[in-house]
Amino acid sequence: MPQHTYKFNVAMSCGGCSGAVERVLKKLDGIDHYEVSLEKQTAEIVTTEDSPLDFNTVLTTIKKTGKKVKSGEEDGKELPIDVAASATEPNPVPVV
Repeated sequence: MPQHTYKFNVAMSCGGCSGAVERVLKKLDGIDHYEVSLEKQTAEIVTTEDSPLDFNTVLTTIKKTGKKVKSGEEDGKELPIDVAASATEPNPVPVV
């Protein structure tokens, strides 16, 4: 698989916020390197060439920190950020 670059605009107000995003990214396998910028409000992730990580997996991981993801890109192409919304929530209870 080719290397991918994912970039997210993440609402972060302090070093604790950016630290939370860094901690979850650090736990993901398949990342070559990443940069979380509190000043720019961004998280940029570059995968390894053989990484199975996809956009939605990284998006879901960042959302689990509770931070709002405002936009996202895969290899320079903007993608919808609501596609993984259900993956960040527990299994929904059916309404009867």
